[in-house]
Amino acid sequence: MDSFEALVVDRTKESFAVEVKELRLDDLPVGEVVIRVLYSGINYKDALACSPNGRVVRAYPMVPGIDLAGTVVASSDGRFREGDEVLVTSYELGTGHYGGFSAFARVPADWVVPLPQGLTHREAMILGTAGFTAALSIQRMEENGLSKEQGPVLVRGATGGVGSSSVSMLAALGYEVEASTGKSADHQYLLDLGAKQVLTREELSPSVSKPLNKEYWAGSVDPVGGDSLAHVLSRIKYGGSVALSGLTGGGEFAASVFPFIMRGVNLLGIDSAACRVEVRKPLWERIAKELKPKGLEQTVYQEVTLDGVTEAAKQVLEGKVRGRVLVRL
Repeated sequence: MDSFEALVVDRTKESFAVEVKELRLDDLPVGEVVIRVLYSGINYKDALACSPNGRVVRAYPMVPGIDLAGTVVASSDGRFREGDEVLVTSYELGTGHYGGFSAFARVPADWVVPLPQGLTHREAMILGTAGFTAALSIQRMEENGLSKEQGPVLVRGATGGVGSSSVSMLAALGYEVEASTGKSADHQYLLDLGAKQVLTREELSPSVSKPLNKEYWAGSVDPVGGDSLAHVLSRIKYGGSVALSGLTGGGEFAASVFPFIMRGVNLLGIDSAACRVEVRKPLWERIAKELKPKGLEQTVYQEVTLDGVTEAAKQVLEGKVRGRVLVRL
């Protein structure tokens, strides 16, 4: 622990750099729990953090990595002891507080979740924030009345981290899943994850937009947003829900009020970054049980060490990644 490797991004007026550096524990920010990190993963936000135009890092230098799983090596908080297996996802990790792309991390105790039985460190990071967001989307829709008997559930951006996890989790729960993707080569991959049907991106972006179309989907997991969200809302069944968690398709959309006032459709905002711990802990327990995807390993696109993060992050930003990229420390 005298020194260890971490991926550090730094910016000056003249330059932007992403480098593997040697750090010491004294370099880590304040926190009650020191964790020996075993695995992390590359989320879209991590890829942005490694880009000079990402605009997600609050202060430089920074160690990216909004997810980590590992073992406690020191704790001044009575809730955690040396040897405890834990995970941390989101909060300010990797954007405002040194994150998971480091052999050691020091974090506030309030951010730490015990690794639930039924998940290994590696499995927890295959899921990570993306898997947690998928689970939170499903749980929120179920809380608003979603059930298997109501019909098919649409998953947009289905080859991404949130999307692929959602397909697998919904299929494991017995839902009829329809997956949407712009990647024609990945249709069989989504069928293997449990989708019953795969839709093209164009099928959700008709040339003529209507405020209401024939009711079809019982609900939708949507990490995409953008203009086609209006079409999805127009086809949700009475009382159904769209769980919106992302904006890879754009941060704005134009829609009418008719799905909401004539069909009682719910547009549910999903935020996993600041999710309350009283929601977070039991949901991770559920993820380790009935929400644990049977094809979890199928969602692993690549596993890299710190030296491979920069190139993998570029692939994520370019939309070339199918599923999850793991970082092994």
